[in-house]
Amino acid sequence: MDLRIFTEPQQGASYDDQLAIAKVTEDEGFDAFFRSDHYISFGGGSGLPGPTDAWITLAGLARETSRIRLGTLVSPVTFRLPGPLAISVAEVDVMSGGRVELGLGTGWNPNEHSAYGIDFPPFGVRFEHLEEQLSIITGLWSTPVGEKFSFSGSHYTLTDSPALPKPTQTPHPPIVMGGAGKTKTPRLAAKFAAEYNTPFHTVDAASGQFDRVRAACEAAGRDPSSMVLSSAVTICCGADEAEVNRRAEAIGRPPANIDVAGTPQQCVDKLAEFAKVGAQRAYLQVLDIKDLDHVRLIAAEVLPAAASL
Repeated sequence: MDLRIFTEPQQGASYDDQLAIAKVTEDEGFDAFFRSDHYISFGGGSGLPGPTDAWITLAGLARETSRIRLGTLVSPVTFRLPGPLAISVAEVDVMSGGRVELGLGTGWNPNEHSAYGIDFPPFGVRFEHLEEQLSIITGLWSTPVGEKFSFSGSHYTLTDSPALPKPTQTPHPPIVMGGAGKTKTPRLAAKFAAEYNTPFHTVDAASGQFDRVRAACEAAGRDPSSMVLSSAVTICCGADEAEVNRRAEAIGRPPANIDVAGTPQQCVDKLAEFAKVGAQRAYLQVLDIKDLDHVRLIAAEVLPAAASL
């Protein structure tokens, strides 16, 4: 199992905080550093110093790291128009030397939309936006240099776009999709995504969703093994029970309410349950972004064991 570090900077993190944990992520041997894409904090707390834009942040990290992959889990389609988003992600891909991945979803929190004047249409409409944005973004990236790209949909129309710039990765940066949708989301993932992620699902729920995604791939004539299956889980790891409890208290959750909690071996055992139902990758949500020793402990004691799951 491949392990990635996943953060929630909207809870309260400056760019420098994110740079520090991204560098530790790289130095300690993790595969990737991902961040959420939100504009307000959730569950209390001030959120100071305030939100940082996901793709501006990743652009900075692209120039200050050299190995780890970088991406969002996930960017809401409500936040950005598909054409400008394709330009931003392509540019960050070039800036990183081809290390970017785009997580894209419908968005879910109405409060952050109203707080910053962003439209938040009903879910069905947002899903239509998602499907059109996936077609547009991948279409722009895949259009040969010198040719034009046009698109006419219910929500977006592009006419004779030069479809530039091009990302470094070919045919384009991997698309990550996820969620709990039983039919439409697996269908879209089978068509557009390199990876399907189950966010904070139980092992049983993740297993069922993986089955639906595999079935959607087969229905689309795609080899199910070509889809990377992953799970996002909150982690709270400690060398002993006291350290686990201290870290759990710092994020305001009892260990029993954390997806992967305990000593390193207990964390490995829980991750093994996800691996058994098909998860090839885990995004470890580290909520205390300034606790760099937490990341170092996971790297030293969990990462090596996870490689054999």
